[in-house]
Amino acid sequence: MAKEPTSGTGSKSFSSNDNGFRTIERCHDMIQRSLRLPMVEFLREHLEKSGCYVGNNFIKAVNCEQKIAGGYLRGRGIIVCSNHMTFQDEVNQVVIHELIHAYDDCRAKNLDWKNCAHHACSEECIKRRVMQSLKCNPNCSGAAAKDAMDAVWDICYNDTKPFDRAP
Repeated sequence: MAKEPTSGTGSKSFSSNDNGFRTIERCHDMIQRSLRLPMVEFLREHLEKSGCYVGNNFIKAVNCEQKIAGGYLRGRGIIVCSNHMTFQDEVNQVVIHELIHAYDDCRAKNLDWKNCAHHACSEECIKRRVMQSLKCNPNCSGAAAKDAMDAVWDICYNDTKPFDRAP
């Protein structure tokens, strides 16, 4: 997992900053739009069915110091890094991706985000993206990240829960 980003404030009078990225307020609006997507509704429903409440404040827009798009923080929810978002589709993809992490964390009560194999297994992406995500985890060096991904790939790649098949 990435280090927790710092939250900041944005200007309500502008929709983006000087770099073209979204303010916290604009990103919050984009998150609200993403909550209406069928895939997001599906994931939230399955989180609740698994016993994990997803309230209105579960997904937050923040400014992030690290160069990450967002993250899932156990017990705190999902953050979307407004200062790294430009388009609605980027926000949609981050929300979906992090909801899958939240679902995995909910159903696997012993998931240890410091364990590179556990982290790798929660990634729903192709190997290149798994490696990118693991590199953000300070507990996973280059060799440990690759070893962890290789060790769990076959089992985890075929785990499509909560979906019946790979979306």
